[in-house]
Amino acid sequence: MKVSIEITLAPLQNDYEAPIKSFIRALRASEFRVIENALSTHVYGEFAPLMEFLTQAIETSFDEIAAGMIHLKIVKSDRSDYHPFV
Repeated sequence: MKVSIEITLAPLQNDYEAPIKSFIRALRASEFRVIENALSTHVYGEFAPLMEFLTQAIETSFDEIAAGMIHLKIVKSDRSDYHPFV
């Protein structure tokens, strides 16, 4: 089953940029399609392998920060080709 996941990582600390950049680099290095924008990162792929990867990537990211939150939106379909109406 294909899914589209929007991810926002928010470290709750003064030095927040380095953990975000590290997390995005991990996403980019994965086998999944990754599209970034200014507020979030979108990842597309098969549900089970993508969730397995994200579980590990999130755990690694949380190990690097004192406190933080991650917000995920999961859509059941591949929305990577979506273009908003203009």
